[in-house]
Amino acid sequence: MSRLLYRIGHFAGRHPWRVIMTWLVIAAAAFLLNQSYGGTTDDNFKLPGVESAKAAEALEDKFPQETISTANIIFHSDAGLTQPEVKAAIAEARTELAAIPHVVEVSDPYDARGPTLSPDRRTGFTTLAFDTEKRVTAAQFDAAERATEPVRAAGVQVEYDGGLGTAKGEEGGANSEMLGIALAVVILAVAFGSLVAMSLPVVTALVAILIGFSTIGVMSGAMAVPKIATIVAMMLGLGIGIDYALFILTRHRQHLAHGMPVPEAVGRANSTAGLSVLFAGVTVIVAITGLQLAGIRMLTVIGWASAVMVTVTMLAALTLLPAMLGLAGRRVNNLRIPFVKPKPAYNPKSKSSRWSAKVVAQPVRYGAAAVVLLGVLAVPVFSMHLGIPDAGNDPAASTTRKSYDLVAEGFGPGVNGPLQVVIEMNGTDPSAIDGVGTALEDEPGIASVGAVALSPKGDLAAFAITPTTAPQNAKTGELVERLRQDLLPVALRGTEAKPMVTGATALDVDLSDQLQQRMLWFLGAVIGLSFIILMIVFRSILVPLKAAILNVLSIGAAYGVVVAIFQWGWGAGLIGLDGSVPIMSLAPMLMFAVLFGLSMDYEVFLLSRVREQFQRHGDAKAAVVEGVGSTARVITSAALIMTGVFGAFVLDPDGTAKLFGVGLTVAVILDVTLVRMVLVPAAMSLLGKHAWWLPGWLDRILPDIHLEGDDADDLLLPTPTAPPDLAATAPGAR
Repeated sequence: MSRLLYRIGHFAGRHPWRVIMTWLVIAAAAFLLNQSYGGTTDDNFKLPGVESAKAAEALEDKFPQETISTANIIFHSDAGLTQPEVKAAIAEARTELAAIPHVVEVSDPYDARGPTLSPDRRTGFTTLAFDTEKRVTAAQFDAAERATEPVRAAGVQVEYDGGLGTAKGEEGGANSEMLGIALAVVILAVAFGSLVAMSLPVVTALVAILIGFSTIGVMSGAMAVPKIATIVAMMLGLGIGIDYALFILTRHRQHLAHGMPVPEAVGRANSTAGLSVLFAGVTVIVAITGLQLAGIRMLTVIGWASAVMVTVTMLAALTLLPAMLGLAGRRVNNLRIPFVKPKPAYNPKSKSSRWSAKVVAQPVRYGAAAVVLLGVLAVPVFSMHLGIPDAGNDPAASTTRKSYDLVAEGFGPGVNGPLQVVIEMNGTDPSAIDGVGTALEDEPGIASVGAVALSPKGDLAAFAITPTTAPQNAKTGELVERLRQDLLPVALRGTEAKPMVTGATALDVDLSDQLQQRMLWFLGAVIGLSFIILMIVFRSILVPLKAAILNVLSIGAAYGVVVAIFQWGWGAGLIGLDGSVPIMSLAPMLMFAVLFGLSMDYEVFLLSRVREQFQRHGDAKAAVVEGVGSTARVITSAALIMTGVFGAFVLDPDGTAKLFGVGLTVAVILDVTLVRMVLVPAAMSLLGKHAWWLPGWLDRILPDIHLEGDDADDLLLPTPTAPPDLAATAPGAR
């Protein structure tokens, strides 16, 4: 494999324009395909096969008139909504609203048959029914704004929920992508000290992102691709794309410094650092595509969309970057930045070298301290509460959040998330269910029970239950379980009727149950496949085992920080949150896949250099010090870029983007500090030469892959005549 990568790099270095033009043609084709066949993101979440989904499908089938798309317009006035001038303004607005394209019905909040006014008459709402399930457009929202102008003129507050609320498009916020790129540019400029060298990883990543995003856009034209898929893909495209190019470019510049011709330097860099990039990228792809084992379509799509982006960025780093390096030639170090001095690839007196020597000399002391710290950070995980974000988690200034709060204050928190009880009659006499609603009215946690509706054929009955608590409240989830396991079966005892419960909270309960059932399979597959890849790469059993354990520990700590900020509310205001929010149900599994893959990136880059040095002189502890010392600068630069890219998404107004921004940022920081600079050196020191042990029978059947290349270059230390005294070289040693 290293020979193949060498040939690719050498060819690209000799014929740069051929490769560059090929990539430009691919980028143009992908862009045009997206413009012609691409679609928009679709956040409609479906979970086929579970009870809530079956009940919703039954309602749609038997009560089609009740399942058309709707949106509410909420009216609020502290002076009340019953004054004649207010009622006249709302009546005028309803007439104008009815004329909006695709609006087929506009309810009357004053209708005596079913008024939608709060008990204090200060809050009310009108419901717009649409004859299409397509997203409400900005033009429709503008028409609604014009129609409700007389109501606002009467001194009434007007807010929107549902499709009208999201169509308002108020989420401006920071441009996270541009901020991430700007931070990466600064870090690369400092790391390389050259504007030419700085620009190459950024250009490589941007071309890959254009192709990756266009491909995801084409995917969205053929299937439902959620918004979170584009957020995660953008994070990975920027972070991984720049990082992978950084590793190869760093090795290339080292080769040039040793006097190699440009094509040879490019080929050697591709066969060494490029091979690490290849296996690191494959590990990330394996981890992300493992989301398919969750059995949840949305997670599967997110996994494949992210895998597409990682694949494109990896290929760009292995082919497009070498071509640009060949085009730049020895000018890659031109346009030097003042006050930034070049540093050697390895300096035994550097802070990282002295620190790693100290850890290697006292592995138990430092390793135990790091484990305790990660364990403390992971404690909040045990109180994690999962949920599906709703309008109650939107920014306080948004119209959807204002609508949510007004409805909760005026009608009760449960009105924002009513439950639907659906009963398959199975030949049961309708009179047998007449008393079901009455039997439930006095149950704790139930605010009200709606009237029973019977389908035209009499084979399905349905009624609404309004909880006393909000949709994300744990007590609402407990009510769903009581209805399913106890209350409804008891109320329908002696009949053939089969009850089901649906609604937002019921869907969340079903989702959590399914994720719990699949979690062990998912973890086993991701960790197992990654273990096999690392075992092949490093020809060791203990190294991949150690990597898996440390990665799980660091990810657990990152989860803990996320729970403390988002669920407990610690420092939530600092990142633009108005209070605590539940952890998105899909987040733990999705974050594990992404974080496990990213953690393996740094593992491959660091341990490949440690193994390279160990094979040169056979001193396991010295190899750890040299490996950490020689990679610390580039890995730190890569981690700073990742932190900048991921951290920029914390400024995004979208709560889900904030969650992933915080989680990924914290995970990278913990990984590059406590794990790579403490736990890995400590563990490798304790394992010694046994870290590279592999049973003979396994050694014979595994493919032989030289991660350091077929012709390993001597860029670090010359082979020492005697192993260094690590204790003596540690800082503070006498």
